[in-house]
Amino acid sequence: MEITAAVAHTPNAEFTLETLTLDSPGPGEVLVKIAGVGLCHTDLVAREGLIPIPKPVVLGHEGSGTVLEVGEGVTKVAPGDKVALSFNSCGKCTNCELGWQAYCYQFFPLNYAGTRMDGSAPISSPDGPMHSCFFGQSSFASHALANERNVVKLPEDAPLELIGPLGCGIQTGAGAVMNSMAVHPGASLLVIGAGSVGLAGVMGGVVQGCETIIVAEPHANRRELAMELGATHVIDPAAGELSAQVRAIVPTGVQYVFDTSGIASVITASIGAMAPHASLGLVGVPTDPAASINLNLIQTISMGFKIYGIIEGDAVPDEFIPRLVQLHRDGRFPFDKMITKYPFDQINKAIEAQHRGEVVKVVLVHD
Repeated sequence: MEITAAVAHTPNAEFTLETLTLDSPGPGEVLVKIAGVGLCHTDLVAREGLIPIPKPVVLGHEGSGTVLEVGEGVTKVAPGDKVALSFNSCGKCTNCELGWQAYCYQFFPLNYAGTRMDGSAPISSPDGPMHSCFFGQSSFASHALANERNVVKLPEDAPLELIGPLGCGIQTGAGAVMNSMAVHPGASLLVIGAGSVGLAGVMGGVVQGCETIIVAEPHANRRELAMELGATHVIDPAAGELSAQVRAIVPTGVQYVFDTSGIASVITASIGAMAPHASLGLVGVPTDPAASINLNLIQTISMGFKIYGIIEGDAVPDEFIPRLVQLHRDGRFPFDKMITKYPFDQINKAIEAQHRGEVVKVVLVHD
């Protein structure tokens, strides 16, 4: 079938809207008409080449929509079902069987190779095959082919156009707090960065019953939104040393730190704000792949610090996304407050607005 897709041809260049051809679903595949797709930092770093997916490529990995057709053997969903699309996994390796599918042994080829596992390409242009299968979906398009493993069936009343970011960024932030670190009721939590992932962590902290939620964020409008979403305190990193500002609020230090910045110096500074036996969760992707932090081993051991590298919030999407949808329905996870919708054909304008900090989370919607 013919589809419209946003194609990345070269690093840092604008996406171009093109008419392409998409295969019918093969065994285990699901054809989805996309209603909305989140614009994630990971899509942009893939375009820029920090994720080495071949180009030209159709990106997009926070899609949501309606099932049009299913391939042989698919039983989880049927035509007409509303679905969210998440990351792909094999379902057979040790980690998948243990429920740790974000750490699937085949995660990289399934999500970043730009083809199906057999090397075939489901999308083509008049010039030949087009790289796709990004996160098992490539949903910067009017239609996407996903896999039974990475579609999540939604309730009929789910706000379909808004749901896409639950498949990655919001799932990552909320899951880091709710699953990975399993923040306990009454705890103190420091969230570094009030982008969509950090704000999802704030809302996750509210769900977990945190007593103190501190957000460190340089943009005043995002600090205001953090307070609206449940933060008890906000700090401007430019106003002084991070640990001193945090300890002015919680003198003993915070019990949990959630970093979304990926900035080594900021992460190092946050360690000075941690209480004994505190946890540090890391999801921010550094711009320098060789970035590292220095840990004092005696301090780390004697203070009982726990450090978590986190992918996708340690979530099982089939379980966690419906939970977030239900929390939203109950008024306890108002993620829609940080979303701004743009028409799909304004993808480049949306990227500019997000880069300038004018919006927190963009969802590109189709008519």
